Formats: sequence, C-alpha cells, structure tokens
Amino acid sequence: MKANIHPEYRSVVFHDTSVDAYFIVGSTLQTSRTIEWQDGKTYPYYPLDISSASHPVYTGKQRATNKEGRVAHFARKFGQVGRRKKEQA
Repeated sequence: MKANIHPEYRSVVFHDTSVDAYFIVGSTLQTSRTIEWQDGKTYPYYPLDISSASHPVYTGKQRATNKEGRVAHFARKFGQVGRRKKEQA
C-alpha cells in the first residue's frame, strides 16, 4: 500500500442546529472550526441542518402521506383526456 494517500481519520463534533444536539463521530471531514468538548479536549466542529436527531423519519414525527400513488393520481387527473377524443369520433 502507498503511504500518505489516505485522509486523516479523527473524531469530529457534529452539531444539529435545529434541535441543538451534538454528536462525536469518527470522520475524515476537513473543517477549520473547533470546539472544546465536555471532556476538555478540542475537536473539529461541523454544524448540520438536519441529522437523525431531527429528521422526521427517525423521530417518528413523519407526516402521513397519501396512500394513493403518484401514478394513480396522474391517471385520475389526465386519464380521461385520451378517451374523450375516441368517444367523440
């Protein structure tokens, strides 16, 4: 294997700003910002808009979706267009 071709793998603090949740995760992400963590160590810091702590699928607050599929909706809306011309002929 070639030496010095892999990015540095280190612990990074990810901050979900929508719910103010913090996670320390191993990552190769490069960031210039740092934060001092509760253990007194300084870690690279990366803010997130959404994570598993705030995403509706993971929190169980997902909206109920319409059970009718997109194809059925399209067929209901536009399915009669071709039939009208055939019936008139």
